[in-house]
Amino acid sequence: MYRALTWWMIRQGVDVASPVAVAAHARRPAIEVGTDPQAPVIMVDGTDVTAVIRTREVSNAVSAVARVPEVRAHLVAMQREIIAASCAAGDGIVAEGRDIGTVVAPDAGIKVFLTASEAERARRRAADPAADPAADPAATVEVTQSEQQRRDRTDAPQTVMAADAVQIDSTALGLDEVVSAIVGLARQRADVAWTG
Repeated sequence: MYRALTWWMIRQGVDVASPVAVAAHARRPAIEVGTDPQAPVIMVDGTDVTAVIRTREVSNAVSAVARVPEVRAHLVAMQREIIAASCAAGDGIVAEGRDIGTVVAPDAGIKVFLTASEAERARRRAADPAADPAADPAATVEVTQSEQQRRDRTDAPQTVMAADAVQIDSTALGLDEVVSAIVGLARQRADVAWTG
């Protein structure tokens, strides 16, 4: 959601380096987040931005937008509404973000603090199809890692592991292994029978 708002601000010519300008525009776009895991989508004013919000341009600007208190208040409220609606419908939800377990959903039944080495995170980000190395030849693993380190420093106040979270280091794990570990954790903690 922070990336979607950042994408919109860049497209609208908002100075993302100005907290005053960012705050003034924080509630303007209509951001919709799909909750269907089979068809993940994020829309801004009716435009599908699922892929474009993963570009370097957005990645390098999102921290400036995300640290503005008015943005945080607005998007945290939206995230809580989405979580509450999914839970009320009986579907439950998997939510991810730097402060989901500490700020957005501190009462979540299961919290995972997913980590990986800096080098592996940079390799994965550079290999992301949205990074589009053909369109952005500067998006090397080394450049990606440097940009990532800067964002990590800026976002450090929001990146705190909840006291009741389980840390999973995914450095040497594939996607299926990570999912399996999280599902295993959920099964251990579930009060209901799991199937499938």
